[in-house]
Amino acid sequence: MKPIVIGIAGGSGAGKSTVIGKIIQAFGQEHIALLEHDHYYKDLAQHPVQDPAKINFDHPSALETELLIEHLRELKAGHPIQRPIYNFTTHRRLPDTVRIEPRDVIIVDGILIFADRTLRSLLDIKIFIDTPADIRLIRRIRRDILQRGRSLESILHQYETTVRPMHYEFVEPSKEYADIIIPRGGENEVAIELVISRIRTLLMDRTAQETAG
Repeated sequence: MKPIVIGIAGGSGAGKSTVIGKIIQAFGQEHIALLEHDHYYKDLAQHPVQDPAKINFDHPSALETELLIEHLRELKAGHPIQRPIYNFTTHRRLPDTVRIEPRDVIIVDGILIFADRTLRSLLDIKIFIDTPADIRLIRRIRRDILQRGRSLESILHQYETTVRPMHYEFVEPSKEYADIIIPRGGENEVAIELVISRIRTLLMDRTAQETAG
């Protein structure tokens, strides 16, 4: 059966992971393939400048979106892929990869996934998680300190110099391409239930089409 591809975008710290977790919980991990744009960051060696402090990691050029598109097409065609693993502390890709099998539902997650026209064209449902900037910043600070070992000063410096400007240049404008906008992220139980219901309907419709065919 042709998989359903769902794109979930929104600013850093918007609550995308929470929404994704609830979708996975509804359908089961065995039915979901998750592609996170964050793992497609270019290795530090691929940047013209080798100093991480001078690299704009919030610009689309910092990501190897072409590889993500290639992998998504492979999954849609029913083929497994080897997804890269990116280390946010060293800004390097690990030598190992993660094998991802094709599933009934493919979720593509990332702040910039709606900014690329080719990637957008591969998505059946485009969801934008819309959360106030102050909440997103608090969540980003917590995540980067606890999970990525960064200092508060470096987090705030990056937020002021690249995260906020790039959000308003690329992320916020891409909201216009969304089919569904979910305010408040994972707290919006009603909106998430509607999304889950829509996915179920699409799965049933495609199953019926495959059976009839």
